[in-house]
Amino acid sequence: MAGALETPSKSSLHPAPSPTGAAPLSVKPTKRPPPRTSWRKILLLLILLGAGGGYYAWQKLSHPGLPPGLASGNGRIEATEIDVSTKIAGRIKEILVNEGDFISAGQVLVRMDTEQLEARRRQAEAELRRAVIGVETAKSLIRQREAEGVAADATVAQQDAKFEQAEKKRARSEQLITTAAVSQQVLDDDRANSLAAKAAVSAAKAHAAATEAALSAAKAQVVDAEAAVDAARAAIETIAADINDSTLRSPRDGRVQYRVAQLGEVLAAGGRILNLVDLGDVYMTFFLPTAEAGRVTMGSDVRLVLDAAPQYIVPAKVTFVADVAQFTPKTVETEEERQKLMFRIKARISPELLRKNIRNVKTGLPGMAYVQLDQNADWPATLQRGLVQ
Repeated sequence: MAGALETPSKSSLHPAPSPTGAAPLSVKPTKRPPPRTSWRKILLLLILLGAGGGYYAWQKLSHPGLPPGLASGNGRIEATEIDVSTKIAGRIKEILVNEGDFISAGQVLVRMDTEQLEARRRQAEAELRRAVIGVETAKSLIRQREAEGVAADATVAQQDAKFEQAEKKRARSEQLITTAAVSQQVLDDDRANSLAAKAAVSAAKAHAAATEAALSAAKAQVVDAEAAVDAARAAIETIAADINDSTLRSPRDGRVQYRVAQLGEVLAAGGRILNLVDLGDVYMTFFLPTAEAGRVTMGSDVRLVLDAAPQYIVPAKVTFVADVAQFTPKTVETEEERQKLMFRIKARISPELLRKNIRNVKTGLPGMAYVQLDQNADWPATLQRGLVQ
């Protein structure tokens, strides 16, 4: 009983070699059956095939072939960007908007520090008051010079009269000396008096001329003082304009896209603070090959379908057709190669439609543009349903 339960010895499983030296008979191992494919893998493969077929069918049904007279190209919604920058160097005092805010034309966006400009304006105003006083002083000097001129003219007339009297007395003495009616001494005195009167006339005329020159100088001082007044007023207006430009306002309706600078930063003249998107100038740029681009005309109807909202059809108009092909070799010799040239087309959405839907306008969204090459071509039903009005 015990021997029946014992494990067979190694020698019983592998017989000893025969005494003749012949190789023992070998026992062939049993072959294992191939592993069965997991039903989970088969099910996953069927699901992937079904999803791929469904996507292919959806692509075919949602993007059917276009009828003759229409063409399409993919593009991205873009808008005109505006940089809000400083006119003069300064420090940012306030930024009143954030990224993503909708803004209207004339809205205050940024205020710059204007302490130095205010000080310069006070200085210019003081210079203006000084210039005004200078004008009044110069005018008073003119009146003084005019009075001196009148006095000088009177002195000239007086000296002329004295010279005329002295000359007549000298002439009588010249006649009387011939008859010894007067002495030689009297004649000499009359001659001296005549020469003295003549010299006095010359001196009076010279003084009158100097007075007239002083009057001209006084008038020039008035002109200079008035010019100083104008310069001071111009300086005040310039500073006031700089102060006004330190309050940055939005030039158009739109949306804040980026804040380039932050509160407290010191910027040079022309430093950017905000980047705006003009939501009144929104368009899509797409490309068409030579054969189709050559048939596009300005003002052609375009239907835009965005990937993010394919249920809406956005109408647009062609406003630009490039006259130079894009991403092509410099020289194209064969007709086949020329047909591959791609031209840039720009379709602009009407500003009226944008104003009605300004809160829903998003830039950067990709989509498709369908352009009408033939005005008589009919739009397919898929490009008529959901047309945004």
